[in-house]
Amino acid sequence: MGLFKKNEKETEPQYYLSATNIKTYNYKVYYMSLKEKVAYFALAFVVGAVVGYLFYGGIGKDEFGNPTVLTYILNVLISSTVGIVAGIMFLPIRTNQIINKKQHILKAQFRDMLESLTTSLGAGKNVTDSFKTVYDDLKVQYEEDAYILKELEIVLSGMANNVDVEDVLEDFGRRSGIGDIESFANVFRICYRKGGNIKDTIRSTHEILSDKMEIAEDIETVVTGSKNEQNIMVVMPIILIGMIKLMSEDFAANFVTVTGIISTTVAICMFVASYFIGKAVLNIKV
Repeated sequence: MGLFKKNEKETEPQYYLSATNIKTYNYKVYYMSLKEKVAYFALAFVVGAVVGYLFYGGIGKDEFGNPTVLTYILNVLISSTVGIVAGIMFLPIRTNQIINKKQHILKAQFRDMLESLTTSLGAGKNVTDSFKTVYDDLKVQYEEDAYILKELEIVLSGMANNVDVEDVLEDFGRRSGIGDIESFANVFRICYRKGGNIKDTIRSTHEILSDKMEIAEDIETVVTGSKNEQNIMVVMPIILIGMIKLMSEDFAANFVTVTGIISTTVAICMFVASYFIGKAVLNIKV
C-alpha cells in the first residue's frame, strides 16, 4: 500500500506503519475489542429476547390455558434464539455506525484543514510552511487526539524525512475511505508535480467539499422527521403487543394459536423488510 507496510495476516488491518514508523489509522474498518463485542451483544440479546418473548411467549399451554413444561422450555428456547440472532445481526450494524461516524468527523476536520491551508498558501507561504502553519492552527481548534492532527503529524514527519508529501496524502486518502480526500490527493499530486496552481486547487476543493457537506446537512434536516417516524413505527408493534398481552389475557391467547403464530411471523417479516427498505430510501448520498 505505497508508503505503508501491510500486515499480511489481515486483509484489511486497523493500523498501518508509515515510512517514518508512525502508527497510522485505517478509517475504512473497525475491529471491536472483546469488551465492546460482549457489551453490544448483551444489549442486543436482551432486547431481542424480550421481543421474542412478547411475540411468541406462552406457546404450548394446555386446553385450560395453563402453562406446561413445554411452555417454559419454548419460552426460554425462543427468547434465547431471537436474542442470539439479534446480537449477531447488531454487531456488524454497530460496526458500520462507528465507521461512518469516524469518517464523518474526519471529513469535517479535513474541510477545516483545507480552509486553513488555503489561507496559508494565499499569504505567500510554500507548501511545507503552510502545512506547519495549518498544524499549529488546528492544534488550537481541536484536542490533541483529533484525527486530522494525527494525519498532519504524519505529513510533517514525512516531509522532515524527505518523503514526498503527495505520497503521504495519497496514502491518507486511501486509508480514509472518503472519496473527496482521495480525489484531493490525486489532484494535489498532479498539480504539485506538473506545476499547477496549488492555491486555486485547494481553494476549489475546499469550496466543493463545503458545498457538499452543507447539502448533506440540509438533506439530513429534511429527512430527520421521516427517520424518527420510521423508528417509531418499528417500536410501536412491540409496544402494542405488550399492552395487549398485559391488558387482556383472553385476547393474548390468540397469539399462541397456529393462526396467531403464522400471522405474527408474517407481520414481523413485513416490518423488518419495510424498515430496511425505508432505511435504504432515506440514506441519501451526496
